[in-house]
Amino acid sequence: MAKVDETVRAYGAAWLEVDEAERRRPLQSAWSEDGVYQDPTAHVVGREALIRHIADFHKRLPGTTIIFASGVDHHHGKLHFLWKMIGPDGQVTVEGRDFGEFDVDGRICRIVGFFGQPPPLPAAD
Repeated sequence: MAKVDETVRAYGAAWLEVDEAERRRPLQSAWSEDGVYQDPTAHVVGREALIRHIADFHKRLPGTTIIFASGVDHHHGKLHFLWKMIGPDGQVTVEGRDFGEFDVDGRICRIVGFFGQPPPLPAAD
């Protein structure tokens, strides 16, 4: 459990880091070399590509941060957690959830992120 939390915290810390060298450090231990990151706006393959993707996030949304909104739920090499995006004014701009998977070395090898709440059930006929 401690290793899982440590790995996911390192991944989260990388999203907060504006400096590339400081972002690279936690991803070395937390993210698989060929890991895949997907969300509604992106499909990124590889650690170096994720480092660049996070840099682009900071360029597009300066002063915006992403924080955990839950602990990490995990089993059988899979993980799930909730997060919030906080704008420069301190207000929540987006909430979401990430589902992921660990590789055999305990690094994250896949994250699939979703923004907002799931859609409501369709009305019954």
